[in-house]
Amino acid sequence: MDNGGRSVAAVTLKDVAARSGVSIKTVSNVVRGAPRVSEATRERVMSAVRELGYRPNPSARRLRTGRSGLIALAVPDLATPYFAELAQHVRAEAAALGLTVLIEETLGDATEELRLATGVGAALLDGAILSPLRVSLDELASAANEFPLVLLGERSYERDRIAADHVLIDNVAAAREATAHLAGLGRTRIAAIGVKPRSSATSGQRLEGFQRALHEAGLTFDPRLVPLVQEFARRDGLLAMRALTELPDGVRPDAVFCFSDLLAAGAQRALYEAGLSVPGDVAVASIDGSEEGLYGTPSLTSVVPDKGVIAALAVKCLAARIGAAAPLPFEVHIAPHRLAARESTDGAGLRV
Repeated sequence: MDNGGRSVAAVTLKDVAARSGVSIKTVSNVVRGAPRVSEATRERVMSAVRELGYRPNPSARRLRTGRSGLIALAVPDLATPYFAELAQHVRAEAAALGLTVLIEETLGDATEELRLATGVGAALLDGAILSPLRVSLDELASAANEFPLVLLGERSYERDRIAADHVLIDNVAAAREATAHLAGLGRTRIAAIGVKPRSSATSGQRLEGFQRALHEAGLTFDPRLVPLVQEFARRDGLLAMRALTELPDGVRPDAVFCFSDLLAAGAQRALYEAGLSVPGDVAVASIDGSEEGLYGTPSLTSVVPDKGVIAALAVKCLAARIGAAAPLPFEVHIAPHRLAARESTDGAGLRV
């Protein structure tokens, strides 16, 4: 029951319109994620939706609009804390618009990424939010206009060759801030864990930010302090850090910037095995801002992407594309991030 004694199932667009003081058409536009609705109006309508517990009738909607209200979120690895946390935010944002999220794990398989990017084999899907690793530009460009699609992550696509919104953080800036933080602590031999032997947009951008910060701090880039990894996984961070601890005195790092929190978790384990303290002997910083890093011992200094904003932008963009009467221009949206300094660099207590 809602506050007026009406069952949730009986709440209609008319009820939401009356509560928020707008027209039924405006409520419909907000719920569908249609563009050209002011943010103030959108917030007022969504507040009424939450208060009344309004939920669209999916069967009636499909008969009326030809849409199911079902969207997909496709990520490489659900075991990665970053993607698991992002999925929670996407689900919440979608639910507020009356959308249901089907969560898919691609494992970085190009065929699976393309299937979900084009809606092939998923006739009930209205659109997809995809974090691609392997699918090629040409494959996406040939199909993106046929199916509502929003991309996440750092893959670089030319604006005139693909019609899809793209939501990401500024990885170069994020890596630069993390590395500059380490240099600002007086660390002079800063290693980087996360460079891959094959091309990777995320890895390349974070390496660029790392090198920029070294240059700005007057430090020299030393390739011996940049061991290669195959994946952004705990084991890769462990093996890379073990190799770094075996370097001779004068070369062995006094700080390390890891390209993900999972790499940092492995690196901190290797430092523990080597009898080195964090941050006393080696300071550690990362990117991801996952809860795993927040509650580790020591808590991990990390660049925290605003996952709530990333999810909100992605869902809003996808809903607008699904509800658009004509094709919308492709846009790139940069989500904010912040550096959270914790025990692994400054020795201070846990700060959430």
